[in-house]
Amino acid sequence: MFDSSASQGRWRSRLLRTPANVAFIPWLRDRASLTARIQARGGFAVRVLRQGLGLPTTDEARRLGIGPGVLAWIREVALLCDEQVVVFAHTVLPRRPRGPLQVWLARLGNRSLGALLFAHPGFKRGKINFRRLDNRHALFAPALRALQRDGTAPDSLWARRSHFRFGAQSVLVTEVFAARILKLSETGKKAPPAAS
Repeated sequence: MFDSSASQGRWRSRLLRTPANVAFIPWLRDRASLTARIQARGGFAVRVLRQGLGLPTTDEARRLGIGPGVLAWIREVALLCDEQVVVFAHTVLPRRPRGPLQVWLARLGNRSLGALLFAHPGFKRGKINFRRLDNRHALFAPALRALQRDGTAPDSLWARRSHFRFGAQSVLVTEVFAARILKLSETGKKAPPAAS
């Protein structure tokens, strides 16, 4: 069991273009499968970091209608492209109502949740919300560890959060992006350096 309850912050439904986020916008706003987008750029793999019962963050619990101190199913994974971690993904599934999502999540193993969400016609995706995470947010430290930063750690990381529904069940997926994702090109080769 793990605790990620100490979280405050505001997620926004609109993402305005700024110098700090302009490079990430295509990744943050894309409503298609993140798994498929990474696969188009190189060798894709999923590394499970944690999976089991835990406390959702305060904002996750509020969004999912989970009461204070109530445990939920939580899964954290690193998404890799050509053996480099490019995304930290954090998934929260309420324990009630019970249904097929608990079984599916338990059986995923090293497979991508995104592949399931976008392959099954029963899933409905709500709005995507955006946030720049910093050390005040409970997901910042685990994301930083998962993203295996070389050198100086950043002060913040760009993240998006999606709410998926499947019948009466719902799951909240937060994806935190490493800056190295910007170096991937469509062909799987590193993008050429920008001209200065």
